[in-house]
Amino acid sequence: MSSSETARPPLTLLSDEEELFRAAVYEFADTVVRPRVNEMEAAGKIDPAITQQCFDMGLMGVEIPEALGGAGGSLFMTTLAVESLSRVDASAAIQVDVQNTLVNYPIHAYGTDAQRAQWLPELTSRTIGAYALSEPGSGSDAFALSTRAEKVDGGWKLTGSKAWITNGAEAEVFVVFATVDPDKGYKGITAFIVRRDAPGFSIGKKEDKLGIRASSTTALHFEQCFVPDNQVLGEVGVGYKIAIDTLNGGRIGIGAQMIGIAQGALDASVAYLKERKQFGKSLAEFQGIQFQVAQAATELEAARLLVYNTARLRDAGMDIVREGAMAKLYASQMCARVTSLCVELFGGYGYTRDYPVEKFYRDAKIGTIYEGTSNMQLQTIAKSVLR
Repeated sequence: MSSSETARPPLTLLSDEEELFRAAVYEFADTVVRPRVNEMEAAGKIDPAITQQCFDMGLMGVEIPEALGGAGGSLFMTTLAVESLSRVDASAAIQVDVQNTLVNYPIHAYGTDAQRAQWLPELTSRTIGAYALSEPGSGSDAFALSTRAEKVDGGWKLTGSKAWITNGAEAEVFVVFATVDPDKGYKGITAFIVRRDAPGFSIGKKEDKLGIRASSTTALHFEQCFVPDNQVLGEVGVGYKIAIDTLNGGRIGIGAQMIGIAQGALDASVAYLKERKQFGKSLAEFQGIQFQVAQAATELEAARLLVYNTARLRDAGMDIVREGAMAKLYASQMCARVTSLCVELFGGYGYTRDYPVEKFYRDAKIGTIYEGTSNMQLQTIAKSVLR
């Protein structure tokens, strides 16, 4: 049974525009994405037709002004899109999430007028982007970068490697962080916009992952890769500010992904519990089952409201460093608990790939790792509370 047969959109106060938008993404996810999930999972690749439909629907430029090719929406609408897609397939959702929160956002927020006019119409209509901060030796210690940027006539030459880059296999445009002077620490970090066909740039190993398998995760290599001066994003030496600000918003997207995954798993479980009979009645009639489902639904709704509120605050221009960390932390923890429970509710069937919950369970794990591990979120929250 498809989980969409029992799915009910969360009862949340939305504007008419937001409600129509969510309904459109729900329908797209159920009718277009859902039939292809297993095929994409097996292939380890998102169907390009789905990516193009995301562009056509405006999902790859939700917050970008219409004059630059976007939909002129809000981060909250991006949150709704990522959540709605994640309840069907987290891989399709993360491609949309990264495009909006980690690629389009920094170019729109920190780029020059010329850069916005050059890059954003392309990124909102046809070209996938990626965000390249992490390196093999700098994960949680994100600013211990070894990738160097050396000034040369007319531009810069980048040398080094990046790791764990989402959308790396498909992206044509990359927001890359490198240091112009290691002795300056984080004050040497600078952001660059790099095309895939730049001389000296290459895509490395594609990771074979536990979850979100249709989403590509790759290494990147720079060997004296030339980047012209007009592709420096923001000021030289202030890339750390761009990185931090971008990731603060990106954590809302990860929170949205986690509540979507949990919702998808719970929807599938509710449908199964109503169908599956033991001892002469459906599993849904047993109080022990009911209480577990009630607890999961309550935690899911709490996470949803935390994520939604943080997105609203960000749209209002408020500082959400603490709230973003809380939203990502709690949503990812909740998602791990709920998807684990859902596997158990299915019994032995939940452990097989014939039913959808094992995939939701695998997809959930990444939430506690990328865009800042749970321990890093706890550190951020603690600093805010104890200052």
